[in-house]
Amino acid sequence: MRLSWYQISLVASLAIFLAGCQSVSRGPVTLTVARTGSGTGTITSSPAGIDCGATCSGSFPRGTSVVLTATPGPGTRFDGWSGACSGQGSCTVTLNESASVTAAFTGPPPVQLSLTIAGAGSGTVTSNPAGLNCTQSCTASFPKGSKVTLTATTASAGFSGWSGACSGKGTCTLTLNAPTAVTATFAATLQSLNHIIFLAQENRSFDHYFGALRQYWGQNGFADQAFDGLPQFNIPAGAAPSNPGCDPAFPYDPTANPPQLNDCIVDSNSPAVTSFHLATQCIENPTPSWNESHVDWNRNDPVNSNATLDGFVQTAANTSRRTSAPPESYTDWQGRRAMGYYDGGELNYYYFMASSFATSDRWFSSVMSRTQPNRMYMIAATSQGHVYPPATGTVLSAKTIFEQLESAGLSWKIYVNSAGTGCADTNSVCLIDFSSIGWFAFGQRMKFDPKLAAHVQSINQYLADAANGTLPNVALIEPAYGAALDEHPTVYASGTPTRIQAGAAYVSKLINTLMNGPSWKDSAFIYTFDEGGGLYDHVPPYTPVPNPDGVPPNDMHPGDICTATPGKPTCDFTYTGYRVPLMVISPFAKKHYVSHTPADLTAILKLIETRFGVPSLTKRDAASMDMTEFFDFATAPWTTPPAPPAQNTNAACSLSPP
Repeated sequence: MRLSWYQISLVASLAIFLAGCQSVSRGPVTLTVARTGSGTGTITSSPAGIDCGATCSGSFPRGTSVVLTATPGPGTRFDGWSGACSGQGSCTVTLNESASVTAAFTGPPPVQLSLTIAGAGSGTVTSNPAGLNCTQSCTASFPKGSKVTLTATTASAGFSGWSGACSGKGTCTLTLNAPTAVTATFAATLQSLNHIIFLAQENRSFDHYFGALRQYWGQNGFADQAFDGLPQFNIPAGAAPSNPGCDPAFPYDPTANPPQLNDCIVDSNSPAVTSFHLATQCIENPTPSWNESHVDWNRNDPVNSNATLDGFVQTAANTSRRTSAPPESYTDWQGRRAMGYYDGGELNYYYFMASSFATSDRWFSSVMSRTQPNRMYMIAATSQGHVYPPATGTVLSAKTIFEQLESAGLSWKIYVNSAGTGCADTNSVCLIDFSSIGWFAFGQRMKFDPKLAAHVQSINQYLADAANGTLPNVALIEPAYGAALDEHPTVYASGTPTRIQAGAAYVSKLINTLMNGPSWKDSAFIYTFDEGGGLYDHVPPYTPVPNPDGVPPNDMHPGDICTATPGKPTCDFTYTGYRVPLMVISPFAKKHYVSHTPADLTAILKLIETRFGVPSLTKRDAASMDMTEFFDFATAPWTTPPAPPAQNTNAACSLSPP
């Protein structure tokens, strides 16, 4: 019989359908097993495929008869099956389709494992089987008799080990037959320090600001220790140091006609000016420039390697005499202010913080000269030969620490107080000109790169970052020059006097905001000064230190000290500048600690380089100490910061001769 095309098509379609059905009927099906109840146990299958424990579902050919066997764990009773089986014997399931079975086990109440995380560091503890995954202390419950393995993980290699039910530093394995407690201790390391903030105020020497610190300890219950402040505050007390003053036979009298423009003459008739407590928080400006700093070093032979430290009064007097013409109208023509000091009455906030945290009596500025070259060293470890401010249009090619950080993908900011600058808080390009970064080619390039320029922000942004926990890895805070809060001695007597207490109150706000914010736990605030300002210090600049790049002083003026004797000892960058105050404030800072290791401002760079793994910039920072001796990462002494006093602001302010 001959089939029509329609019949042929119908037969073919039916064949395809039947083949598909046959294929489906032969496909595998899934058996899923679950466990419930407070006990422990395993379920295995025959044929193999399920071992639950580890494997709680399996695929089997359709029509397979699978036998499940439940084996209770120690102290556990098997209560029976539910789902595709029932009863308490073995479970046989014929798998014509996918099926699920639940096995119930009853055991003793679960056992609690308590984990305490201790130490100043941070890390994570996890458990196998799952249950614990903690960065802070926590608990979890496991069936009685469970074998639990704990693993501690930390990014800073600071795991100190287990205590309680475990010991050692490896994994911790426990069999939980009763409530158990374990402690994991994570020690802090240098890698725990995630924010380094540094600020150098203006022109104050160590003896001038911190020379009376040992007296403060005795008055305020701090333990005495070795400290090289002013000798009159030693135990036993020594003689107060002095400098020769100006011979009264050569006075300065601007009222004479013509004015008597005599320099300060030091000779056998000169009276001694002895170190004394200043009665005013405002003083006229001495000068720390190249020539004056060298006369301070040795009045009779400024290029000699022997420091006599007897020229401070003379240079301060001559600064007053030689510049006392409008608008500069100095009154301290005898230079006595150079020998004055403050104590814990005027600087109560600084004295408390330096006594509570860490300081140093061998911390020096980098160059025996003025602000600009020292600030160059502070961010680039060189001034490339400058002992004076760079001439207009001069741009240094040296690499700065901020370039190192940028190349390494680390976060950084420079905070500038916009008061008195004419810049809006949001105008980063304008603010660059009020930062030391502006002296460098990198700083000039930042002006044309919005991404780089955005790293320079206002001091108000610092306060927000410190309060909100958004500080970068490294931050430089520039002094508030335009707001007269930089603690610089008063430059013009006819202008508004600079009040040190106003500057100290401003700094206290910067530090307190950090201490009270979320970033305190992993931050360090380094407070110092750029140079000594021409104010007396009884410890000479430190030598030898490396000339950073082999470049000698190259911008001295005709007649300057060293122009005729360039090879003399003090005529190179192998001497630091004078001592300046330092405070290292951090939860990791040692309590009431004084370092005696000589270091200059480039040690801040070495700390940053060591912590964040970036290369040294020059030979100077490469040779510096890395500041880790100021920290105690094992115990983090100041996890809870102290409550400092409010900075006093009511001291007298007079620019009359001290």
